[in-house]
Amino acid sequence: MEDILSGKITERRNEKSLNLHNKSTFEIIKLMNDEDKKIAYAIEEVLGDITKAIDIVVENFKNGGRLIYIGAGTSGRLGILDSVECPPTFGVDKDMVIGVIAGGERAFIEAQEGVEDSETLGIEALKEINLSKNDTLCAIAASGRTPFCIGGLKYAKQIGVKTIAIACNKRSKIGELADIAIEVEVGEEVLTGSTRLKAGTAQKQILNMITTASMTKIGKVYENLMVDLKITNNKLLERAKKIVMDITKVSYDEAQNALKLANNNVKLAIIILLKNLTLEEAKEDLKSNDGFIKID
Repeated sequence: MEDILSGKITERRNEKSLNLHNKSTFEIIKLMNDEDKKIAYAIEEVLGDITKAIDIVVENFKNGGRLIYIGAGTSGRLGILDSVECPPTFGVDKDMVIGVIAGGERAFIEAQEGVEDSETLGIEALKEINLSKNDTLCAIAASGRTPFCIGGLKYAKQIGVKTIAIACNKRSKIGELADIAIEVEVGEEVLTGSTRLKAGTAQKQILNMITTASMTKIGKVYENLMVDLKITNNKLLERAKKIVMDITKVSYDEAQNALKLANNNVKLAIIILLKNLTLEEAKEDLKSNDGFIKID
């Protein structure tokens, strides 16, 4: 029988933690912190690949496509976590960024053993969400060999979907199948094989980059502010007022009034104030600039 984990750096033992069970509490967390410091440097080595991946996502967003994450276990949960944060942060539809996890929604809170071992289930999961050629499929797997992801990538390739792979081992199977391979090696885990640690942190950081940069490139950010955030509670309402104040330099009351006039649309409130326009004129201005705030 083939040893499917043989040679995977994510499965090797970390020489620095061989005596983990005998270490003090401080020694354990100090070792974990020291190991975590390596993550950003490892990601730095693959920034070029991340850039290429983001450019694909942006192009497909502009063509009406979606970003679909597919993964199992921790990797799948990270995809869902990133996807559900996009609507409130960037004001996009909940279906613009989707996380698909082996075992379905229940797997987010409870491990579903065995489901990640089926390529067929990966294909079926993508068919259920009507994966199309304008979408971008991003497979996430620390080992780089999860069958659920492999099946999804094969299916995506068959129907002409652009694909990205995020793995924590070089020369990964998902990397071989994808158009863009992001393979970031963060080394052996402190707890052998527990890829929710360094590998998971690296994956999360890369997902942060993909969605933040791609949303910025399609106009969801002005300066470094979330100008398309959805106002769903008092905290976000106050944040929206502060954003309007920071950009337009008006008072708290003026920002509040502009938001009321704009039906809590931050971009429109900003345009109304900066260009001295009516609500309808601001809507036309935003539309003519493809959703970007353009200040002459």
